[in-house]
Amino acid sequence: MAIEIKVPALGESLVDAVVGQWLKGEGDAVSQGETILELETDKVNLDVTADSDGVLASIAKQEGDVVTVGEVLATIEAGSAETPQTEEGSTVAEAAESEHAVEPERKDAPASAPAPETVPAAAPAASTANGAATAGRSAPAVQRMAEEHGIDLSQVKGSGPGGRITRDDLVAHLAKGQAAPAAAPAQAPAAPAKPAAAPVAADQSGREERVRLSRRRQTIARRLVEAQQTAAMLTTFNEVDMSAVMEIRSRRKDAFKEQHGVGLGFMSFFTKAVVGALKAFPDVNSEMDGDELILKNYYDIGIAVGTDQGLVVPVVRDADRKSFAKIEKDIKELATRARDGKLTLDELSGGTFTITNGGVYGSLLSTPILNTPQVGILGMHNIVQRPVAVNGEIEIRPMMYIALSYDHRVVDGATSVQFLVKIKELLEDPENLLLEG
Repeated sequence: MAIEIKVPALGESLVDAVVGQWLKGEGDAVSQGETILELETDKVNLDVTADSDGVLASIAKQEGDVVTVGEVLATIEAGSAETPQTEEGSTVAEAAESEHAVEPERKDAPASAPAPETVPAAAPAASTANGAATAGRSAPAVQRMAEEHGIDLSQVKGSGPGGRITRDDLVAHLAKGQAAPAAAPAQAPAAPAKPAAAPVAADQSGREERVRLSRRRQTIARRLVEAQQTAAMLTTFNEVDMSAVMEIRSRRKDAFKEQHGVGLGFMSFFTKAVVGALKAFPDVNSEMDGDELILKNYYDIGIAVGTDQGLVVPVVRDADRKSFAKIEKDIKELATRARDGKLTLDELSGGTFTITNGGVYGSLLSTPILNTPQVGILGMHNIVQRPVAVNGEIEIRPMMYIALSYDHRVVDGATSVQFLVKIKELLEDPENLLLEG
C-alpha cells in the first residue's frame, strides 16, 4: 500500500517552505519515525519523518523546490523495511540463474568462445548494480550534479553517514580529475600544444562555485533590506564603564554557579538594564501599525544568536519578572537549541526589543539593523581597557561601546540618547538594577 508523505503544518504565518536535503533516496528502506527530509522555512528547519515502515517508492519534490502545506513530497510502499532487500536479493539471484540458463544454447559455439563472452557479459551487470546502489546512497541533487559532470558515482567514495555521497565528495572527485591533464604533456611530448590548454580550462572551472542560499539566509537578507527601506533608521552611541559589573561577576561567579548551575554572564545585566530603560521610555518598547503606535506593556527581549545557518533571535519572555539566574538559564538553553537547530516558531516570535552582542566576535563598534517590526535594538561590543578621565585623573578602565539603532519615526533623537544614558547609569551602578530592572 502506498502512503503519501505531505508537507506538515509549518506554524503561524508560514505558508510555504523549501525542500532541503533528502536523507533518503528512492528505493531506500525507511522506518516509522525516521527522518527522511529537511524542510527549510523562514525561521526554522523542520524534519519530515516516515509514517510507516517500508520503502521510499518515489520522490515528488526535489531539493530547492518551494512547497506549501499539504503538498505531496514522496510516497512510501508500506511494509517491512527488510522486504525490499529480500526481493532485491531474489531478483539478483533470478537474473544470475537466467544468465546461466542461456549457456546451454551455446553448445555449438567453439570451446574458446564462451570464456571471452561470459566475462564481459557479467561485467556490465555488476557495473550497473554498483552504480544503482551507489546512486541510492546519494541525494537527488548529488545525482543530478554527477550526471551534469559525467561522473560515475560508483567511482566516488562517500564520506556521509552510511557511506552516502555528498556534494563535497563530488567536488573533491572533480579536483582529482583536474590533476590528470597536467601530467599528460609529460607522457606525450610530441603534441604539447593541445594538452597545454587543458589545465587552464580545468583550473578556471574550479575558481567559482554557485551555491543556493538557504531559505533562512534568503529571509534574513530580505528582512534586513526591508528594515532599511521601511524604517527611518538611525544609530546613537555611548560607552559604559564595566568596572562595577565585572567586579560583581568576579566576586559572585563561583557562588552563583554553585547555587544556580549556570554562569553569571553579561547578558543578564544588560537584559535587566534594557528592561529598566524600556520602562522609563515606553515608546522604544513598541511597534508601528499604519498610523497607530502599539505600546507593549510587557518585556519580551530577543537575544540574537549566531548559528552556522545564520542569525536567529530567540525570545526571553517576561524578562522583567525573571531573576538574573532565570535569565541566564533561558539564554543558555535558547542559544543551545538555536545552534542545534531545535528552536520552535513560538520561541522566535513576538519579541518587543532585541539585544545583539557583537563583542563575542571581537567587534569594537557597529550599527545594528532593526529587527522589524520592533523600533529599537541594542548593540553590545567588546570590552577594552582604555584610559578615561575619572574625577580629574586618568585611569585605565574596562570600557564598552554600546549602540542603539532605532526607528526615527517613533523615537526622537533626544529619547534615544536618554535611553542609552539610562542603560549606562544602571550598568555603572548595578544595585539600581534590583529596583528598576
